[in-house]
Amino acid sequence: MGGAAIILDSEGRILLVKHSYGKNNWDLPGGKSEKNESAEETAKREVFEETGIQVKVGRLTGIYYDPNYDMHHFAFISKSECNQEPKPCSPEILECRYCSIDDLPKPISDFTIRRIQDALSDDGEHLFHTIGPRQWVE
Repeated sequence: MGGAAIILDSEGRILLVKHSYGKNNWDLPGGKSEKNESAEETAKREVFEETGIQVKVGRLTGIYYDPNYDMHHFAFISKSECNQEPKPCSPEILECRYCSIDDLPKPISDFTIRRIQDALSDDGEHLFHTIGPRQWVE
């Protein structure tokens, strides 16, 4: 199980992190749950570990089942508790910044784009999704 946060700033830009591994891709702050940790707790912990920002986890925006890994990913709208500037706080993160939703940095996966679109959609009825292998926008 995993948890991720969709965090918007006052200008409507989304917080993304750039990984130091794999494709060095941009993604939502988040990751895998630890033992005895809820998806909400995972999102909150991962945001802090990756960016140094304390967040309040809010509304669930999607549950994504990845059959290739038999894993559920949960995404939540979250808000910064202190209006701090994000900074890389983990060796796994090269960079973090707020990005325009109309001009997302690359490389980025279709899964990341989908979670952003779902979070910003008004369709609260369809929260469960099955996802396939990642496709990359480069």
